[in-house]
Amino acid sequence: MGSYKHNQDNRLDNVEKIQDAIQNTEENINAANETLSFSSEVEKMSIKAKNDRRKKSIEGMKEEMQDEQEARESGYNNDNI
Repeated sequence: MGSYKHNQDNRLDNVEKIQDAIQNTEENINAANETLSFSSEVEKMSIKAKNDRRKKSIEGMKEEMQDEQEARESGYNNDNI
């Protein structure tokens, strides 16, 4: 069995990664909304439910991004970089 090397936690670009994830999720919401007019009623319900989950996910990502921004501004713990 080979040895496993743990990657250090690098938080330096977390804010940007979260911003990208938010943008991608918003684009997915918009793309899904564009398909609504071509969808059956069952598909519309599914799309709307999925978009609701996406919106909740965005809320969580925004909170996480705020936490990461605050950590960045206060200077990360050097043990975690």
